[in-house]
Amino acid sequence: MKRVLVPMLLALLFCGKAKAQYNVDRLITSGEVALHYEDYVLSIQYFNKVLALKPYLWLPWYDRATAKFYLEDFVGAEQDASKAISLNPYIEQIFDLRAISRIRQEKYTDAISDYDRAIKLNPNVSSFWLNRAICRLNAKDYDQALLDADTIISRWSKTATAYSLKAEIYLERKDTTTADLWLSRSLQQEPYNADAWATRSFIALNRQQWLVADSCLSQVIHLRPKVASNYVNRALARLKVNNLRGAMADYDLAIDLDPNNFLAHYNRGLLRVQLGDDNRAIEDFDFVVKMEPQNFLAIYNRALLNDKVGNLRAAIRDYTAIIEQFPNFWTGLTQRARAYRKLGMTAKAELDEFRVFKAQMDKHVGVQQRWSRSKLKAVRKRSELDLSKYNDIVVEDKPRVEHEYNSDYRGAVQNRDVEVAFLPMFQLSYFTYANGVRDYQAYDAAVDRFNNTQAPLRKLYLTCNQNREKLTDTQSRQIFQLIDALTEGINEETDRMARAALLLQRAVAYAEAQNYADAIADLDDYLSIDTLSAIGRWERAVCQAMLNSYDASRGQNVSMKSAQVEGDIAEAIKVAPKNAYLFYNRGNLYAAAKNYSRAIDDYSRAIEIDPNFAEAYLNRGLARCYSGKTTDGLHDFSKAGELGLYNAYAISKQLSRKK
Repeated sequence: MKRVLVPMLLALLFCGKAKAQYNVDRLITSGEVALHYEDYVLSIQYFNKVLALKPYLWLPWYDRATAKFYLEDFVGAEQDASKAISLNPYIEQIFDLRAISRIRQEKYTDAISDYDRAIKLNPNVSSFWLNRAICRLNAKDYDQALLDADTIISRWSKTATAYSLKAEIYLERKDTTTADLWLSRSLQQEPYNADAWATRSFIALNRQQWLVADSCLSQVIHLRPKVASNYVNRALARLKVNNLRGAMADYDLAIDLDPNNFLAHYNRGLLRVQLGDDNRAIEDFDFVVKMEPQNFLAIYNRALLNDKVGNLRAAIRDYTAIIEQFPNFWTGLTQRARAYRKLGMTAKAELDEFRVFKAQMDKHVGVQQRWSRSKLKAVRKRSELDLSKYNDIVVEDKPRVEHEYNSDYRGAVQNRDVEVAFLPMFQLSYFTYANGVRDYQAYDAAVDRFNNTQAPLRKLYLTCNQNREKLTDTQSRQIFQLIDALTEGINEETDRMARAALLLQRAVAYAEAQNYADAIADLDDYLSIDTLSAIGRWERAVCQAMLNSYDASRGQNVSMKSAQVEGDIAEAIKVAPKNAYLFYNRGNLYAAAKNYSRAIDDYSRAIEIDPNFAEAYLNRGLARCYSGKTTDGLHDFSKAGELGLYNAYAISKQLSRKK
């Protein structure tokens, strides 16, 4: 008995461990697939499950840190990366991720120590050296930053940012001549180096070369159009040459990009005063005072404006705030006394006038004047507090280049323009789909028949998932609960066809959770029962294509699996030759392989079947543009926009400019 039972028990134990390991590996893979498709909330849920089972694995800590970084949770990303490092201190990418997370929190010294360790592990990654040099510059360790820049130039001589970094260091040391020399070398290496143009603009501003500064900043804005400080600095240069319209436009753009930008609001308020737009100037100073309640220069400007437009009580409130802080501000006392008199508050006015008369009998009463040309040249540092400079343009205490750190981790993924890219394949989903301006629900007779005859736990829809938001926490939990319920049903169901219907539903749920491997396994089982199911082959083709994209991103050869996708779609077309979505999906497959002529043929076939197929028009438009038929492509974009895909207009505009 012992000889028989002991090996059996050991075998069962080994199988249990192998299955647990298999499940953990599957969870990690599913989380990484969700990460690849930028579904960060869902990926975190997968990694949470893994960490609950095996908290001693470094990979899920690292993957979860990556997801948190992309969600701009830099504190959480740093903590998870630290845990991964404690479990495996020999992976340089983890140090890179933690360093970038620390940089986003301006913890430059800690980031430097991370790059020290990353470079020790792999000294051949230029971005580690470059990022460490930038951190040392921000930490004011100029000598070490120069040494790092020299090392980069000696090993990677084409790295233009290293040259501009040296220029910035020399600029910090007030050596503008040497700085300009290194900037020239940087721009020789890379004429489109935004850091170099930004640093050159600071040199021009410092030398009061306003037209040069305007030109340099225009180059920076062309290369980095979403940095508000560049518009603020260009506005200053334009003010100096009396280009008030251009300066106002720049302040407006800066505020559009960064609604809380102090300098843009303050200086736009002053410029509006110059242009006689007093009420809107008050709005800007209201915003500044809300941001900085103790900014007495802004309060004084607002007091003068409120006084001027007849809002006397508000003016008195602001004058009083200043006088409480500066009791000997005689001009403010005089102006408050005038406001009191206009309101008929004679007693209070006489008290203020007596204070002024007693201290300065011949004090000249100040009034707010329009700017002269000389006034346009007056600026003050942001930290200065001198009430005589109340209407001077404000500049930062110290100019700063907004560096772009070189890393695989780039953040702010949720803030991007309309992407010029093919819309993805249509697939089964538990969530409805709308393609743009008009209400629209993709319809297929086979899917509708499945919903009516099989009574699924949740109704199936067709979706083109790029236009659907990523799953929320609630939706993710619903999908996982649905998977559990379907699994229980599959285990208990004895009827083959009923079990097949449950397998298809679970496959769709797995696909929603971006667990494509398990979805494909379920679809294999489903198709072994219902061999003529078009929607089964359709869904398996989509899941395999999504998995192929992920595998290809990891350097795997997916040519054989791509052939399987094409085979599944071809078989589905044989069963359902009038299904426009199948031709559309095969067109996507050809487009991904850059076989644009065959893609165009399939998109055209889909449009023949469904003349109102907006997504097919958009993708055919892109395929035509990429194959040199831009005019035809623009016509397709127009039709796609007309049918509700409003992004088609933005894509059309971008490609028209290129043409």
